[in-house]
Amino acid sequence: MQAAEIVALRDGHVMRIVIDRPGKRNALNKAMYERLIALLAQADADDEVRAIVLTGAGGTFTAGNDLEDFRKPFDNMKEFPALRFVRALAALHTPIVAAVTGDAVGVGVTLLLHCDLVYASREARFRLPFVDLGLLPEAGSTLLLPHRIGLAKASELMLLCDAFDAEEALRLGLVNRLGAREDVEAIALDAARRLAEKPRAGLAATRRLLRGDAAAIAQRIEEEAALFAAALATREFRARLESFFAQHPPDDEG
Repeated sequence: MQAAEIVALRDGHVMRIVIDRPGKRNALNKAMYERLIALLAQADADDEVRAIVLTGAGGTFTAGNDLEDFRKPFDNMKEFPALRFVRALAALHTPIVAAVTGDAVGVGVTLLLHCDLVYASREARFRLPFVDLGLLPEAGSTLLLPHRIGLAKASELMLLCDAFDAEEALRLGLVNRLGAREDVEAIALDAARRLAEKPRAGLAATRRLLRGDAAAIAQRIEEEAALFAAALATREFRARLESFFAQHPPDDEG
């Protein structure tokens, strides 16, 4: 992995994590997940890091999983980096704020359910395309999204897989505030700095209560992962994957 694909910067007590792979719309591959996992662990282990800002470079948050990683079968889903990343995110002790510009697709949406605060640009677009690919949502989202926005709307977004805009994300409560593209990261950074200044014990206890039943979330993550792994082996998924690559060659940087 090129070092520039995941950039970590310190701003006082805030760690800024930037997904920087613009040629692939910031799609996350195995090596990038490994780097993200390491940075989350580093943040939790460092008393000087009191908040995280996660954002994407080049006007896109992330196009989700790099589907190239799914072309070759893997032996152990439990050790798959994407799964270990969502486990780490769900168990994260350090407050995390997301700054979303442009597209947030797949895990780019489900990871937001584990963030404490989310800010988005007005032109941001969100999509959960799992079912269209022959897969199913991950990161505990089948539990967390209905709890957040209600079963009817969660079913619509997850089953029909239609994109939705930033205004809808705000209305549904997936986003805290909208701003201009050039302002969103500054808004998120300001919120992270404010979190970093709060009394740590009270903030930690409040976050723990707000985030809900950690055991239930962890169990749902594992249930989804087992079904996801089974779906990866199906003919339907393989056919849809190859169809995707026929339309979007892996060496196409557009």
